[in-house]
Amino acid sequence: MSGAERGMGNGGAPHATGSRGRVIHDITPPISPALAVFPGDVPLRREMRQDMRRGDRLTLSTLHATVHLGAHADAPSHYGADAPTIDERPIDLYLGPCRVLRVAVGRGERIGHSALPEELGAERVLFATGSYPDPTRFNDDFSALAPGLIAELRRRGVRLVGIDTPSVDPADSKELPTHQACLEHDMAILEGLALGGVPDGLYELIALPLKLAGFDGSPVRALLRTR
Repeated sequence: MSGAERGMGNGGAPHATGSRGRVIHDITPPISPALAVFPGDVPLRREMRQDMRRGDRLTLSTLHATVHLGAHADAPSHYGADAPTIDERPIDLYLGPCRVLRVAVGRGERIGHSALPEELGAERVLFATGSYPDPTRFNDDFSALAPGLIAELRRRGVRLVGIDTPSVDPADSKELPTHQACLEHDMAILEGLALGGVPDGLYELIALPLKLAGFDGSPVRALLRTR
């Protein structure tokens, strides 16, 4: 069985049944050295300082990696000078009612506000594009979000936007207009989500970033729970 079939890729998110029959979808790709990062960024490396298999009394690991790893939250300081860092963001942005929208969009194209339904029903919207199917292989033709979409989402009361690709902007974007639109409209960002096995609909999102003081982002363990 391949990594994607086990839920490594966006093609299938593992799920479990919780209390009262509520289903939990894990939309986090596994974090391992195989996980691709943006070209030039720092991939995961695990340093084993101590290892019980070598006869040490305990196992002790050090993690070296970009904070923009797999499913992660961007802080405004990632794309705005003197903007808030990830520890300064309100934690409730990443916890609460959420809408998953599967959109038909071509590789390399941006999603516009015409893709939105009349009613969203939540302050958080995650876009499933299917354009980044294997997080162990970086493909630079993934889909992205249009800056005008961010303005329309904010007008409708949305506070967080997420996507199943490494970025809300195209891979070759230099000006990052969608990131800048998120900065202008104070929109929280989640990237690198694994939404392949999640049906469209309303959920509870749980995707808490680490309280990394002064950092421009953080990995998250992203979950969706049926309401």
